Amino acid sequence: MIKTGASRYGLAMWYFLAAALLLAAPLFTSDFRLNLLAKFLAFAIAAVGLDLLWGYTGILSLGHGVFFGLGGYAMAMHLKLQASGGRLPDFMDWSGLTKLPWFWTPFQSFGGAVLLGMAIPAAVALFLGFFTFRNRIRGVYFTILTQALVIISVTLITGQQAFTGGTNGITGYGQILGHSLAAPETKLALYYVTAGVLLATFLVARIVVKSRFGKVLRAIRDGENRVRFLGYDPARYQMGVFVLSATLSGIAGMLFVLHVGIISPSMMGIVPSIEMVLWVAIGGRGTLIGAALGALLLNGAKSAFSESYPDIWLFFMGALFIVTTVFLPRGIAGLAVDGWRKARRIVRRRKEVPEHERKGYSAV
Repeated sequence: MIKTGASRYGLAMWYFLAAALLLAAPLFTSDFRLNLLAKFLAFAIAAVGLDLLWGYTGILSLGHGVFFGLGGYAMAMHLKLQASGGRLPDFMDWSGLTKLPWFWTPFQSFGGAVLLGMAIPAAVALFLGFFTFRNRIRGVYFTILTQALVIISVTLITGQQAFTGGTNGITGYGQILGHSLAAPETKLALYYVTAGVLLATFLVARIVVKSRFGKVLRAIRDGENRVRFLGYDPARYQMGVFVLSATLSGIAGMLFVLHVGIISPSMMGIVPSIEMVLWVAIGGRGTLIGAALGALLLNGAKSAFSESYPDIWLFFMGALFIVTTVFLPRGIAGLAVDGWRKARRIVRRRKEVPEHERKGYSAV
């Protein structure tokens, strides 16, 4: 369907309104709620990345929590080294280490930690994608492999207490670039950074899906063999979008650590990975904005239900998932799009009715 200038203008206005609400949120929210919202925005970045992979390419990953966690660990390692003040981190000292491990050294620099927080998830995704997509492993088999990646990663990090903090993870840091993470002004600045990264992520993702690359991704989703017969190599495109998706999840993990102050193996396990899929499914696959809204709304509902009904909030969340899945198969964004199209059809029909008939109907 070709979009008219008016529809493009209306869409741009909605995007502008969403950006304005994000930037104005600190004016009418408390520090606690603002920190929660910032955490949800970090989740939304990961959801947009997963939507590129699943919604637009048709590749379901149940292991994106690994990429999220790797980014989080990269940032946490830098913050922990800064908090240690040149000494060994406390959990290393407790484990009997006398020297900083060599692979911790690059994380002493903030810039190095940020680059590695993106590069490590991307490298893992490229490694996994090369051997799976080149061998045409897809569908449920790829999904199982991503779950296996989760189990391996969590087991490895949990078992290396001396190097990773084990089950407790990495925590006990309070500053970034010399500024206290607990200070209201630092939290406000980090919120704006997260909101800016989310907006940039959305713009980049939208450019990708509107490009030739994005058209090929949708073609792979709808018929991979047809794309191959047309002379394209689907594996290259699948690896590319998988790496991009993993990188976005790594960025989200780094921002999450700055707002929450801890990263542990439980945050990169199977449950967080499945929750990411739920955000995209309930928000609306293949819409970008639906994935972000799904992350924001579901985590907001989770927080509200757990505060108001601490004993039975899980039942509310389960009912919400069931109702949305059964009655809204295209997600929240799909419902909104259907409503908008229906409203436009009604307006168009009224315009097609001759003016004297419209007056007659009004008189009746």
